[in-house]
Amino acid sequence: METLRKVNVIGHLHPDTDSICSAVSYAWLKNAIGPKIHEPRRAGSINRETAFVLKRWGVDEPDLITSVRPQVKDLAYQRERGIDAETSLYAAWNKMRDDRQDTLCVTTDDQELLGLVTVKDVANANMDVFANDVLSTSRTSYANVIETLNGEMVLGDPSEQIAGGKVVVGTSPEMMEDSIEEGDMVLVTNRYEVQRYAIDSGASCLVICCDAKPTRGIISAAEHHGCRIITTPLDTYAATRLICMSVPVRSVMLSQGLVTFSVNTTIEDVRKTMSATRHRYFPILDEDGRFAGVISGANMFDIKRKHVILMDHSEVSQAVDGLSHAIILEIIDHHRIGTIETTSPALYRAQPVGCTCTIVKQMYDENGITPPPHIAGLMLSAILSDTLTFRSPTCTEQDKLAAQELAGICGVDIDTYADEMFEAGADLTGRTAEDVFNSDFKIFSRGSARFGVGQGSYMTESSRKAAEALVGPYLADAARNEDLPVVMYMFTDVKTQTTDLLFYGEGAESVVRAAFGVEPTDGMAVLPGVVSRKKQMIPPLMAAFEKLSEE
Repeated sequence: METLRKVNVIGHLHPDTDSICSAVSYAWLKNAIGPKIHEPRRAGSINRETAFVLKRWGVDEPDLITSVRPQVKDLAYQRERGIDAETSLYAAWNKMRDDRQDTLCVTTDDQELLGLVTVKDVANANMDVFANDVLSTSRTSYANVIETLNGEMVLGDPSEQIAGGKVVVGTSPEMMEDSIEEGDMVLVTNRYEVQRYAIDSGASCLVICCDAKPTRGIISAAEHHGCRIITTPLDTYAATRLICMSVPVRSVMLSQGLVTFSVNTTIEDVRKTMSATRHRYFPILDEDGRFAGVISGANMFDIKRKHVILMDHSEVSQAVDGLSHAIILEIIDHHRIGTIETTSPALYRAQPVGCTCTIVKQMYDENGITPPPHIAGLMLSAILSDTLTFRSPTCTEQDKLAAQELAGICGVDIDTYADEMFEAGADLTGRTAEDVFNSDFKIFSRGSARFGVGQGSYMTESSRKAAEALVGPYLADAARNEDLPVVMYMFTDVKTQTTDLLFYGEGAESVVRAAFGVEPTDGMAVLPGVVSRKKQMIPPLMAAFEKLSEE
């Protein structure tokens, strides 16, 4: 098995209170009994009930995760810092040779990407032998010249930039008469008359080769004329070849149309882009948009898949995108065994209880750990939400016992707290139909049947009727948005234990009639005693779809 770096503990899409609270609570337990690498995640926006619960117990909303497909951050890409824009081509070439790279990225001090330079750029600059004014046009610093020629500045300021002129080789005064102009940089040997002629002709800098030392007279004359002096151990031939390599990389780097990847870019997108371009190396930007390293095709063979633990679901349709590309370590659930497959053995714990947090509470007990009050509060909230304060037929004695123990730990009265929580969830102030619909919506499938069922729980008739009026007209849009032939929504009155089932889609009315033996009216069926989606809604719907498909 791959080395664990981080484990994402994730609930289902359109998360409800159990989905969020079980992820947070189980991640806390795993970190308490093992390496602290487990992080709770949410697979969608939280509903108002869950928001109330998190705020009540002082817990931050888990970070959003929309996909577990491998990303650039899951690759062993080359992490490095960029080079300064003033770096000479010669220094850049040496770094490429030493690091065995053919591309370097140019950045600011705080790693903002400016461009990139390749071996080809260095080669092109080196072959441009007729560009004898390249030092001045690129505003090269004297420091770069000194570094490239392994030289020493005898007279002048290394931080100055070359502002004009060209590079000339001084041979003899006679030969130099028509070639030297004011502001030129002149490469000479130890011949005094050549050095003096260059200075008197207005040279901006004298580069004395072969490690020859300038005389006091030359230094004095140069100082008088404002001429700088650099000495180098290189001979004239070598210095002539190298000096143009002292230009800064900014003068040749590619800065427009850069192809970059974020650390969050999926590997699939990276492969597509790489196949459509001739470049070999690509800059990587971190989550703040700063340069983080480079990636090449060779890095694409060492992909570290994400590790996940799934909470409160085992259906592919309810899971985050890209699950087949991840390693599923565990599934903790209280629903039917779904459609998720694993590529390697995984811990699968599914129990016929009313809430996933009931199972998590048992796992705390099995490890001899008492949850802290804020975690106990989360687990209690999930149990009360999923069991409708023990009114749901899915509720078991295990749920009740767990809730009572958790209430004792966090110090709340169950009935009073449950009423506060459900009222917060039913509040429609400022909410849209889409928001309410997606607050607890799941997609199911069996054979050719594929449908979605949402649910909202309400403590008063007025709040339930208001939600029905808001969401009812939205069902058609929901079906199109989710690409489903049939959608349904359960508006459950907690106290009367009755559900108004609204539905939309071709054949939906026949399915509802066959499933529950009732006669729907105007797209709604009243279902007395039906409060559980898992136990009372989905099984008869599955059977009805299967029966109607056979007829």
